[in-house]
Amino acid sequence: MCEVEKEIEPACKNVREICLENQHRVLNVFKEARVSDHHLKGSTGYGYNDPGREVLDNVYAEIFGAEAALVRGQIASGTHAIALCLFGILRPGDKLLSINGAPYDTLQKVVGIRGRPQGSLTDWGIQYEQVELLPVGELDWPAIERALEFPVRMVMIQRSRGYSLRRPLDVHTIGSIVNLVRSKQPNAVIFVDNCYGEFVETLEPPSVGVDITAGSLIKNPGGGLAPTGGYIVGRKELVQAASFRLTAPGIGSDVGATLDWHRMFFQGLFLAPSVVSQALKGAIFTARLFERLGFEVSPSFKESRTDIVQAVILGSASRLVAFCQAVQSASPIDSHVRPEPWAMPGYEDPVVMAAGTFVQGGSLELTADGPLREPYAAYFQGGLTFEHVKIAALSAAEQVLKVSDGL
Repeated sequence: MCEVEKEIEPACKNVREICLENQHRVLNVFKEARVSDHHLKGSTGYGYNDPGREVLDNVYAEIFGAEAALVRGQIASGTHAIALCLFGILRPGDKLLSINGAPYDTLQKVVGIRGRPQGSLTDWGIQYEQVELLPVGELDWPAIERALEFPVRMVMIQRSRGYSLRRPLDVHTIGSIVNLVRSKQPNAVIFVDNCYGEFVETLEPPSVGVDITAGSLIKNPGGGLAPTGGYIVGRKELVQAASFRLTAPGIGSDVGATLDWHRMFFQGLFLAPSVVSQALKGAIFTARLFERLGFEVSPSFKESRTDIVQAVILGSASRLVAFCQAVQSASPIDSHVRPEPWAMPGYEDPVVMAAGTFVQGGSLELTADGPLREPYAAYFQGGLTFEHVKIAALSAAEQVLKVSDGL
């Protein structure tokens, strides 16, 4: 373990530098917005005249470099936040173009490319096209350019890897995509699914010209404290369109009780740069540990990162299950539970998931999961403290090595 920690120190130093810059930015925005004690109090009923809700929206918009924001506990998940953007902006006959392959499993049913559930985009007459990645998992720039020769209403970009081994997209690359889209389809709306990416770099997608961006509060920006919720940031009229989908046309962001969530939303956001850095250092440690044990990992411990997800390619279902069970046993909540593969709603294959978290499904807390399909990769993310991630990673390594499948 000492050798691993020594090897990863340069990468961890870079994480600390990014954390410091992000923390400074967040603090300055809080100060400029004059966040006060009374903003931490919530509202009930319709939630009219809720000053904390208004200030929280403004703080998010400023931190992310956007015109406006919608931050709500009523947004149930990252998928829900993304769906609000898609259904709020797209209309029958419009085309949605995904430029880095198929979206995350749960979004495939939202779009209607798998299962064609009632109420999906395709059910509403919205066209869908995707540009496949190259075999090496990189963007196919010529194919993207060809796809943009035809009218497109929205270009969708998924920043994180999802349940795949492709490289996640860094903010600089997203900026290059924005430039290409603007040159071909200047009126197209550019949307980014930002889940798992917040505060990993010093810039967020709106800062490089993305029109609208969405994510989950029980991932990075909630700082491990937000008990629920999601956010949308971007151009004012687009955020408003999404808000009309969340509530009702003409009502939008003006209603919605915030109950007792505000303190956790504000405090979690303030802590998020630091907690994300803890998760990143844990992911770097895990990458090097499993590399030393002979497993393929993505990204390697030396690679730059743009999300908190660490993939460990285990090669067999039994090793994947053993990995996740070990992470669960090293968790503060439900450590006595043994996760088993199950048909999780929205996923094509059985999924095994370790999530011994204080917030159900909170993936800035330490979680590990993966679908039971080739190459049997465990997707390991989060961790409120670096020390906890190390304990869990060492436990997972010990249990995986006991499985007799061979490498």
